[in-house]
Amino acid sequence: MAAVEIIQFEQVDESLAAPYLRLVRCEVAAEPFRTGRPVAERRNARARLVRRRHRTLVVLALAAGVVILAWPGHAFGGTTGAGLPSDLATSSVLASGMEYVVQPGDTVQSIARLMNPVDAALARAALVHELHSSVVVPGEHVLIP
Repeated sequence: MAAVEIIQFEQVDESLAAPYLRLVRCEVAAEPFRTGRPVAERRNARARLVRRRHRTLVVLALAAGVVILAWPGHAFGGTTGAGLPSDLATSSVLASGMEYVVQPGDTVQSIARLMNPVDAALARAALVHELHSSVVVPGEHVLIP
């Protein structure tokens, strides 16, 4: 690296009537403009970060998919075996697959209302089909269809 120095003399010499330029060498190395890691290293680190984020998003998406598939279907608005929406089935006393012991005074219609308070006729038809009878006896074990 080189620099230019302008020298002016206070004493004017006839041979040096005007200022002149002299080339001066600079022995001190100039500081680099940019400090830190090289550009290639920074680009590689950024690429690794992007790949890591991509892998994380893929793993999260797969985990969410497994959770959704493992969740019972009636939680997403399905219906039970008696045709009752799942939100009403969870609040009712009897659900599909349960065993009910007939109490004194119970009828097929009263059991059907416990199964499906919205449409008892549909539940009664399923219950009669399951029992092969429209009569229930106290103490009888009835599998709710």
